[in-house]
Amino acid sequence: MNTLKLRFSKSLIVFCILCVFNGISQNEDANQEGWKTLFNGENLTDWTAKIHHYGSGDNYGDTFRVEDSIIKVRYDKYEGDFKERYGHLYYDTPYSYYHFSIDYRFVGELHSGAPSYTIKNSGVMFHSQDPRTVLKEQDWPISVEIQFLAGLKEGKSRPTGNMCSPGTDVVFDGNIDPRHCINSSSDTYYGDQWVKAELIVYGDSLVKHIINGEEVLRYTKPQIGGGVANRYDPEIKVDGKLLSEGFIALQSEAQPIDFKNIKIKNLKGCMDPKAINYGKHFIKSDSESCKYK
Repeated sequence: MNTLKLRFSKSLIVFCILCVFNGISQNEDANQEGWKTLFNGENLTDWTAKIHHYGSGDNYGDTFRVEDSIIKVRYDKYEGDFKERYGHLYYDTPYSYYHFSIDYRFVGELHSGAPSYTIKNSGVMFHSQDPRTVLKEQDWPISVEIQFLAGLKEGKSRPTGNMCSPGTDVVFDGNIDPRHCINSSSDTYYGDQWVKAELIVYGDSLVKHIINGEEVLRYTKPQIGGGVANRYDPEIKVDGKLLSEGFIALQSEAQPIDFKNIKIKNLKGCMDPKAINYGKHFIKSDSESCKYK
């Protein structure tokens, strides 16, 4: 009788272990599923440039260029000083619920004539207005930014993965925060090392910033509001309107920077297991996208 109990106990333990590992395996499959590369490593197909003082689609001075499978932001072809030629390179598809990932590194020197705050300063805009609605003399797109900074002086904190809000507001610690930028809790990164930055965005509800695998900031309810953006179409800036989706754009702000490993996992899609395009990684249902045999 004791031998049977022992065998049963061992079998139960083995069964439980297999269940745990099977659950872990399924979770890993879901985590790896659904990633899409946004940059083909060869050219800027599917991307649109918009630079202050120029029309949508005008990549002035070859600001955004592809070399060595990297999107590089450079200013060597600019005539004269920077002259507030802030630029953004937009991926042509808007997203709502998603996990975005990118690697960046700061290189070179700040272009002449740029304000001092832009040194080793760049970022990625998201929930942005369509670049075709950004006016020629509009300085910043109405959007939310995950801001990238690098350390300037050893021992002096300068976190990265911060939130900045041109023409927008966010709710932080339960209230709309009046600050244009909210610092993250990240470490300070110096020099030209690669840093991995991620965004997890749940429509107009929750946003999380992740740097080198660590969550460094979260906030809720991104919405149109606030200041900083100038000379926009007033019909676009409807203060108080929640931002449930928008475009993603890489920034040029007078500081040379490199971007690579640009990818996204769309978290909104068909959640019907009977559909051929069902995805275990989806968290937001889009029943209209479901396809069946």
